[in-house]
Amino acid sequence: MYNLLLDILIEVFGILFLVYSFSIISFYLIMTVLSTLEMRDHLKKNKFADYKDVITSPVTPSISVIAPAYNEGQNIVQNAKSLLTLHYGKFEVIIVNDGSKDDTLDKMIESFGLVKTNYAYHKYVETGKIRGVFKSTNPSYAKLTLVDKENGGKADALNAGINLAANEILACIDVDCILSSDSLTRMVRPFMEETNRKVIAVGGVIGVANNCQVKDGTVTEYRVPETLLGRFQVIEYFRAFLMGRMAWTRINGLMLISGAFGFFNKELVLKVGGYFPKTVGEDMELVVRMRRYMEETGQKYKVGFVPDPLCWTEVPESENILSKQRNRWMRGTIETLQLHQKVKLNPKYGVLGLVSYPYWSVFEKGGPIIEMMGFLYTLLMIITGDISALYFVGLFGLMYVFSVMISSFSILFEGVAYNNYKDRSDLNKLMKTVLLEPFLIHPKIVLWGLKGHWHFIKGKGGWGEMIRTGFKKAEDKKKIESPIPLN
Repeated sequence: MYNLLLDILIEVFGILFLVYSFSIISFYLIMTVLSTLEMRDHLKKNKFADYKDVITSPVTPSISVIAPAYNEGQNIVQNAKSLLTLHYGKFEVIIVNDGSKDDTLDKMIESFGLVKTNYAYHKYVETGKIRGVFKSTNPSYAKLTLVDKENGGKADALNAGINLAANEILACIDVDCILSSDSLTRMVRPFMEETNRKVIAVGGVIGVANNCQVKDGTVTEYRVPETLLGRFQVIEYFRAFLMGRMAWTRINGLMLISGAFGFFNKELVLKVGGYFPKTVGEDMELVVRMRRYMEETGQKYKVGFVPDPLCWTEVPESENILSKQRNRWMRGTIETLQLHQKVKLNPKYGVLGLVSYPYWSVFEKGGPIIEMMGFLYTLLMIITGDISALYFVGLFGLMYVFSVMISSFSILFEGVAYNNYKDRSDLNKLMKTVLLEPFLIHPKIVLWGLKGHWHFIKGKGGWGEMIRTGFKKAEDKKKIESPIPLN
C-alpha cells in the first residue's frame, strides 16, 4: 500500500512538473508576442513625437526628483550636478541624506553653498526624525533641496522626500544612477497622453553601465561588462524590461516598477500612505497598493512603461554581492504577495488579481522551489531507473533550446529598437553568455532564490551590502590608452 501511494505521488508530481514546464513555455511565448506588438506601437508613435512640445506645453506636469543617499560621499556632488542639468522646465531635485556615516552631507553643503533653513515641512507620511532642510545661497542651484535625516532605510528616505515635494509627479530614483538628459521629458509623456484613464505610475528601462564609457554624466559608448555575471545581467535586463514589462504593459498588468527609476502620481501616493518602510520590496509593494486603491474605488487607470534607454546603473559583478541582491528581491516579492493576498484570484481586481498576482506567485515566488523539486525528482528517477535517458535528454534539450531562444529574442529586440551595442565582439560575447547561462548561472539564481525563502521564514531582514566600483569615465580611457613618456 505504501509503495502504491509513493508511486502515485511520484506520478502526480511528474505530471505537475511537466504542466509547470509547458506553462512557462506558453507564458513566455505569449509575452514575446505581446511585447513585440507593444514595442512596434511605441516605435511608430516615437517617429512622430516631438519632445520639445512636452517641455514648452503649459499643461506639462511639474516633477520632483527624489534621490535617497546613504554613504555616497565619493560621487554625490557629481551625481547631484548631473540631476540639476536634466532638460526639463518645471522640476526640482531633492537629495535625502539618510543618516550617512561618511562625508556625504559635508560635501553637499560645501559644494553647493547650502545653508539650513526653516523650510516648511509637513509630515504627510510618517518618517524618521528630520535633522534639517538645506537650500543653496547660489541662485544657480535654486532647484536643489537637501534633506538631512536619521537613518531609516530607502523607503523612509523616499517618504521624507515625498513630504517635501512640491510638484505633481514624483520621480523616485537611485542617486548613483545615470539619467539621460531627456529622461524626464520622455517619462512624463505617458501621464499627458491618456484622456480616459488616469496614469498612476510609469516605469523605465534600466541599462547596465558596467564597462560603458561615461562623460559629463552621460553614457557615450556602450560596451558589455567584462565578467560573465555582468553580461548575464545585461541579457536578464533585456528580458525583464524589453520583453517582460512591455508585455505586462500591453494588458495593463504591470505590478513592479524598478525602484531605481520610477515616476508616480504624487496625489495618489499620498492617498495610499507613501512607501511601506517595513519591506525590502518597497517599489513593488507601492505599485500593488496603488493599483488596489484604484480598483477598489472603481477608477480607470494605467501603469505605463517607457522602453527607451534612459537610466543606467552599475550592477554587481561578484557572486557575493549579487547573491545578496537576489536574496533581497525574493524576500521583497514574498512580503508584497503576502501583504496583498486579498487580490489573489479575486475578479474584483481584474487583471491584477486574475493574471498578474497568480503569475508572480507561481513563477516568480514559487519558481526556485518548483525548479529544485523538479531537479530532485529527475535525479531520483535517474537513480531508480524509472526514467529513460531519451526522455530526460529530450526534456532537458527542449527547455535549454527554449531558454536560448527567449534570451536571443531579447537581444534582437534591443538591436532592432535601439542598437546600442554596435561592436560585433560585444554581440558575440552576449550570445556566448546566452549559451552558458542555463548551465553556469541559472542554477545559482535558483539557489539564491531558495536562500531568500529561507531567510524570509527565519525573519532575517536587511538590504545586504552593495559595493560599487564606479563608472568608467571617458577621461580614464584616455589615461589608459596614452603611452607613458620615457625619460
